[in-house]
Amino acid sequence: MNLFPLDSKFDFFGKRFIAYGVSVLLLVLSIVALTTKGINMGLDFTGGVVIEVGYPKAANLDAVRALLKKNQYPDAVVQYFGSSEAVMIRMPPAKGQNQNQQADQVLSVLKTEEPGVTMRRVEYVGPAVGKELFNSGGMAMLVVLGGILVYVGFRFQLKLAAGAVLALAHDLFMVLGFVSATGIEFNLTVLAAFLALAGYSINDTIVVFDRIRENFRKIRKGSEIEVMNISTNQTMSRTVMTSMTTFLTVLALYLFGGETLSGFSLTLLVGIVLGTFSSIYVAASLALDLAQAQGSAEDDRQGSGCGYPALGEIDLGEIDARRAVTSINRGGRLD
Repeated sequence: MNLFPLDSKFDFFGKRFIAYGVSVLLLVLSIVALTTKGINMGLDFTGGVVIEVGYPKAANLDAVRALLKKNQYPDAVVQYFGSSEAVMIRMPPAKGQNQNQQADQVLSVLKTEEPGVTMRRVEYVGPAVGKELFNSGGMAMLVVLGGILVYVGFRFQLKLAAGAVLALAHDLFMVLGFVSATGIEFNLTVLAAFLALAGYSINDTIVVFDRIRENFRKIRKGSEIEVMNISTNQTMSRTVMTSMTTFLTVLALYLFGGETLSGFSLTLLVGIVLGTFSSIYVAASLALDLAQAQGSAEDDRQGSGCGYPALGEIDLGEIDARRAVTSINRGGRLD
């Protein structure tokens, strides 16, 4: 099934500067949101009180959240813990109360709706633990970016690797700006969404890059922009179908997954849209411009102006052949 004909000729790279303008606008908005609103850090990173309670039958999490919110606990995070009868409640520390007093007060509130609820454990997670989690998450993201740079550089070219990593950083930063602007609580599930987006976005980019490399070997005539446009048009159907099926799956999570998965799924939804945009426009466009800039610099240094391709993998025999043709065209001779 092809949503777009393989021989379609949409000029993606001729319009790449429009895409650059959209990206710059979104990046500026993200910077404004992050500097003015910051990030709404969740209890996973800021620390707080963890209360585990047991119900005689399956608990209704929505009803528990509504009850706590009604009784001045709007920031409580409620989720199942192992079974539908065990509920874990996380909330910021209450002023003027220790953790046991706060837990007893919460239990009293819960017993107004279900007298059979019992306390199982109470713990306090300090901010130092949360800071360690945040640092570990940031380190994991840096490792992902570094690993992608090495892999794409080894698998393709360093110019393509630079384009892929810049596009990935572009996606993640704009999603972070969206999280800041909307006030989504940044917790471990949202961090997991960022790591998932890194893998999703680079997978789409690799598919496009692989077709570009393949076509540079097959298509002998045509400029870099023409070959890359052909490659992007050929992968367009696959990119859109993959994005749509993934988007619909995550949309189901957002609609029916409850409050626990809302931040995770909403972050993924926005990231899928941005990742598709960057796979089509940003990653390969950056690689193209980086390659052209490097090619122009090399031509200026060498004074040759031969116009060898800056992208695509060409073996040494082909390079020698092109040099020979250039020499003949200039009236030279082969030695």
